Formats: sequence, C-alpha cells, structure tokens
Amino acid sequence: MRAAHGITTLDLASLNELQRQLALQVVERPLEREPAVVAGADVHIAGDEAVAVVIAMDPQGLVVREHRQLVRRVDFPYIPGYLSFREAPAVIDAVRALATRPDLLFVDGQGRAHPRRCGLASHVGVHLGIPTIGVAKSKLVGRYHEPAPERGAASPLIDDGEVVGMVVRTKAGARPVFVSVGHLITLEEAVSWTLRLAHDRIPEPTLRAHREAQRAVAALRARRS
Repeated sequence: MRAAHGITTLDLASLNELQRQLALQVVERPLEREPAVVAGADVHIAGDEAVAVVIAMDPQGLVVREHRQLVRRVDFPYIPGYLSFREAPAVIDAVRALATRPDLLFVDGQGRAHPRRCGLASHVGVHLGIPTIGVAKSKLVGRYHEPAPERGAASPLIDDGEVVGMVVRTKAGARPVFVSVGHLITLEEAVSWTLRLAHDRIPEPTLRAHREAQRAVAALRARRS
C-alpha cells in the first residue's frame, strides 16, 4: 500500500520503529559541565537541497566563534513527524565540520516533544553524542495551558499523561516557544538555558543560524535564476 509522498506504509512503519529505537537512546541527565561553547543549528530547504547553518558562540558575551554552512541534496520528502530524516543529515555534517565540538547545541525543532519522542534535536543529539535542546516555534504534540504573558512564564506540555516539554515565554507578550530535551540534558536545564540565551523570542544561537540560512537560501536561489 502506498502512503503519501511516495513513501509506503511499510516504509513509515520502519521509520516509526527507527525513531522509537533512537528515542530509547536519549539520555536525560544534568549537564556534566558548564558549557563553554554553545551552538545553534537551522536548516532551510531550497528545492532538492538542504542548507544547514551552525553558529558556535561564547555563551557569556555571545561572540561568534565559528560559522559553518553546508549544502546537501535532500532525497527524503516533507512528511510531518519525520522531518529529522530530511534535515538531520545536513545538521550532523555541519556540526561535525566545526573545529571545536560544542558543549551544547540548540536545534530549531522538537526533541522529546514528538509523537515517538524523537524529533530533530534528539535525532541529532544521539548521533553526535552531545547535549541538545529542541526549541520549536510551534507545537507538534500535546496540550498545555497558555503561560502568563511575562518573560520566563512557562507551563508543561503534556502528551499521553507525560510531560514532554515546556511551553516558555521567552519575550514578554510574544508567542511562546516549545522547549524539550534533545539529549544529555534535563528539561529544567533546557528551559534555563533557553531563557538565558534568548534575548528575543528565539535563543540567540539558533536565531543567528536561522538568519544566515535565510541569506544562504536567497543567494542560492539568485544564482539559479
């Protein structure tokens, strides 16, 4: 039987199982040390290519230490809930290209807040073996009460009776973000570091990676036209 996007139902069953197996490898534990290098990763798709950008920064002054950009062909279609198979390979390669391995990586996407508890942040974290935090701009699963309007307000994101993340107001009056554990960090620490590095709605490392990825995609499209 065929599913949408040319993927068979058998393919989806295999991918479901792979995500569940990856989820079993996710470790939630306190950070082993204070991060000296934090990084943010974002991916933009242009046609059949993924543009991944990783920005590594000093967490104290938010000075950029390294910038890596990678363009990789995309063979996997867009299917909600399976975006890690589309985006993770480019992110993983871009992070591995950094001269200094980051102590903490922010990913523009979900971690545990995923139907099978393994979104992009967890997928990347497990493969790289580094602490990761998923900070998503929209909800994929769960229910929550809207947090209070002031910065720092938060409420649990609950799916099937399990707290899978926190809904966090990083900027007063702005829409909240959805923070979840990617790998090798606790949810409490994930929220704390998100607030610490979010001077706007999105944590600074991923915000800068997002802007660079936008510029890179615009330049790529301009060259094609």
